[in-house]
Amino acid sequence: MSSFERRYHQTVVLLVLLILLLPLLATLGYALATEWGATILPNGVTLKWFIALWGDSRFLVALGHSLLICFGALLFSLLLVLPAMFVIAWRFPRLDGVMNVLILLPFSVPPVVSSVVLLQLYSSGPLAITGTPWILIGCYFAIALPFIYRAISNNIQAINLKELLDAAHLLGASTWQAALWVVLPNLRKGVMIAVLLSFSFLIG
Repeated sequence: MSSFERRYHQTVVLLVLLILLLPLLATLGYALATEWGATILPNGVTLKWFIALWGDSRFLVALGHSLLICFGALLFSLLLVLPAMFVIAWRFPRLDGVMNVLILLPFSVPPVVSSVVLLQLYSSGPLAITGTPWILIGCYFAIALPFIYRAISNNIQAINLKELLDAAHLLGASTWQAALWVVLPNLRKGVMIAVLLSFSFLIG
């Protein structure tokens, strides 16, 4: 790669980063401004809005509940999805196409329809969880599932799961030892991407 091409690529990357950062910087500037009306720049800078926000007990309680529900849904998703994906990739690779269709179902159902169905389904019977955090965790699990599955699935395809397991078996490891000590550490990037994508979507 020539120096011109390198500089061109660096310039493009910097422009993309600048475009992505501008809305965030504008939001931060508005949050720190004393007043920002008809002028291009704010009239002054202050931290009193942040101090007032973090001093509001109602905000702290709401934030705590939101984080608890988000992390609960993410933990539930990982505990359920990771073993299932490991079994599918190792024993039933043909099911991957079916799973790719199934995980898109939460996006195909309108949120209003799914919320009414969930309320009807869980308002009575053996799982009467309407009005509890558990129904939100279940809803968030359905929303986060496509992000988690797709990110981890791409990572599994990149590490060549079968070869890793065969090598671990040749060295005397059992399947569960290979999954825990060989496969799982190689999936940490995919898991991190899945968690960050899902969290940024759910916390909104």
